[in-house]
Amino acid sequence: MMTTQAKMALVTGATGAIGQVLVQKMLSQGYQVRVVVRHTLPPNSLPESVSVFRGDITDSHVLNAAATGADVIFHLAAKLHVNNPTPPLHEEYKWVNVEGTRCLVEAAQRAQVRCLIFFSTINVYGPSQPGQILSENSPLYPDSWYAETKAQGEQIVLSRLPAVVLRLAAVYGPGMKGNYARLVRALARGLFVPVGNCSNRRTLVHVQDVVTAALLAAQHPAAAGQIFNVTDGQVHTLNEIIAAICQALGRRPPRLYVPVAPVRLAAGLLEDALGIMGRQSPVGRSTIDKFVEDVAAHGDRIQTELGFRPAYDLEAGWQETIAELRREGKL
Repeated sequence: MMTTQAKMALVTGATGAIGQVLVQKMLSQGYQVRVVVRHTLPPNSLPESVSVFRGDITDSHVLNAAATGADVIFHLAAKLHVNNPTPPLHEEYKWVNVEGTRCLVEAAQRAQVRCLIFFSTINVYGPSQPGQILSENSPLYPDSWYAETKAQGEQIVLSRLPAVVLRLAAVYGPGMKGNYARLVRALARGLFVPVGNCSNRRTLVHVQDVVTAALLAAQHPAAAGQIFNVTDGQVHTLNEIIAAICQALGRRPPRLYVPVAPVRLAAGLLEDALGIMGRQSPVGRSTIDKFVEDVAAHGDRIQTELGFRPAYDLEAGWQETIAELRREGKL
């Protein structure tokens, strides 16, 4: 009896929150999986069946070897958003997010890879205006080095490959890092006091839904050359997100908040004072601005054109996330 050879997938950024879930999901679906990692991995960090290529994302020799024979590439490796980045980080963003993407695309071209899935972000649009919901047709106004270099990466992959760009909403789940991880910890400890009334809007997506969307985009014949926002299908106020997290934690949501203006003034004074001493403030004006900004984006196109259906609404997603964090002893 003849057997069909399993598809070969290459994943960059495989040790991140999305990458780990993606690798496990692909293995369960019969893919052969290769990964490119920058550093030597701890034991048992990836399943034994995964082939590991170690090197920098700009190392053409490593990328050529890893891409040869691959059917599809999932490009997750990136320098992620950080609050109040220092000037030296600008070059690192360009090196990883732009030059790294360029090098990977060149390797994919040489290997004649069928498809590349590029993980981008809805941050390329910049913040939304009151009443506005951003779509794939909205103009781009990236307002951070992370978003700017992601937008440049999009242009590279779409101009040179049969690629699919997935602009992800804020991704949450057990392995999350960044602002939402800090928010969960603060709410769990009862140490969070909202700045402003939290009526500003946000767009989220659970990590499992991101992986489902990525695999669908890699397999669907109508996906190549397209850009899709990936969201949970809804737009939420920050108040609704906080309420869902608190419900999963079994805690009451905060009932008091502090006005934006005096908090931003205090953060600015701290930022300026530490700057005079050559130190970086953990909280600055941009931190407060990010907390109160509006980020609302549609996820309709991928549902209409590819048939994607998010499995996690806000309540189910945070219930699973908090339960898993507790099982892992992180809360």
